Formats: sequence, C-alpha cells, structure tokens
Amino acid sequence: MSQYDWAKSGTGAAAGTRSLDIDEGLRAHMNKVYGTMSVGMLITFAVAWAVGSNPALLGMFRDPFTLQPNILGWIIMFAPLGMVFMFGAMINRFSAAAAQTFFYVFAAVMGLSMAWIFVAFTGFSIAQVFLITSIAFAGLSLYGYTTKKDISGWGAFLIMGVIGLIVAMIVNIFLQSPAIMFAISILGVLIFAGLTAYDTQKIKNTYLEHAAHGDQEWLGKAAIMGALNLYLDFINMFMFLLQLFGNRE
Repeated sequence: MSQYDWAKSGTGAAAGTRSLDIDEGLRAHMNKVYGTMSVGMLITFAVAWAVGSNPALLGMFRDPFTLQPNILGWIIMFAPLGMVFMFGAMINRFSAAAAQTFFYVFAAVMGLSMAWIFVAFTGFSIAQVFLITSIAFAGLSLYGYTTKKDISGWGAFLIMGVIGLIVAMIVNIFLQSPAIMFAISILGVLIFAGLTAYDTQKIKNTYLEHAAHGDQEWLGKAAIMGALNLYLDFINMFMFLLQLFGNRE
C-alpha cells in the first residue's frame, strides 16, 4: 500500500471516529433535552394539581367558583411569557446550572398559571388529552428528528402565527367569544404541532453545527433552551387540545 493509500485510510478512519463521536454526543444531547423537558413537565403538573385541588391555594389567584383571576392571578397568568423573553435575553449570562434552575422555576410558575384546569375540567379528560398530546408530540418530534427534508423555512411563518395567537387571545379576554376561542384553539394546535417538528430539527442541527467546537458549557445551555422550546410546544398543544376536547366539570 502506498503512502497516499495509508494517509487516505487514516483520514477515513479518523472521519469515521469523529462521526461516531458526534452520533453518540447527539444522542446524549437529545436525551438531556427530553429529560430536562420531562422534569419540567412533572414540576408543572405537580404544582398545577397541588394548587388546583386546594380551594384555599387556588383562591389566592382566582375566584374558586367563577375561576376569574384576581390581580395576583393576572400577574401569574402573564409571568411565564415575561420569563420566556427574559430567559432568551439573558441565556448567555447564565451558567448551564443557572439556566436549568431558571427553567425549573419557570415550570413551577407555569403550573400556578394552569392550576385552574383541575377545577374547570374532569380529571379523566385531562388525563385523556395529556395522553393524546403525548402521542402526537412523540410522533411530530420523531418526524423532525429523522426527516431529511429541511423544514427551517417553517420558522418565520410559525413564529408569526404564535404572535397572532397571543394577540387574538388577549383580545378575546375582553370579548369572551366562544367562536373566536374555538378558532384560536384549532390554529393553536396546528401551529404548535408544526413547531414541535421544527424545534426538534433545529435542536439537532444546532448541535451538529457546534459539536466540533467542544464547548460543553454552551452545549449544556443549548440543551436547556431546546428543552424549554419543546416544553412550550407540548404545554401549548395540550392546553389548546384541552379547550377543544376537555369535558368541563
């Protein structure tokens, strides 16, 4: 074998080793993303159930009978949105450990804002919709991870859709229109279904683009940000499906 053949063989082996390392790193990265997201959801539903099943605690935020929020309830309702913007703006200043702690605090606050569902809907329908959401989320996320199609072009359209949903929901707080809420819920399910696939592919591609740099601190924070994005996709899809199919008390 010539020196060139030896060199070529060595280069191929090195490339194969790097590819194997990246594959293993990607699996570990995605496991951290899904694991962090799962812990966040566990915190959210535990807090929501604990507060929603205790009239005294729920009464601190909402009227236990009409479920209308008081001043503190309005603050809790919009607090997660503010925390998301703050997290995105300050992620570079956080350590990976601080980012993870912030995410878990955010998940607890989200649980407070969702506590009312355990009074408004039957426990069976909540569990049923959660199962439906879990199956849909798993399928959509798997599609985003495995597809060879570049779906990055969906991003701008979907983000515009989210902004439109937020505006429509704020307007409907004052209008209290069931027809508008029905339309919002359908669009919300479609938009966050698309975002589930889009965010999964983005998390994967972002890792592949930066893995060679070996910046473990950055990769740790990227995993937390990815977990936050998928968490929001799941929670929002769940809430919109609950509005559509949940059985009210």
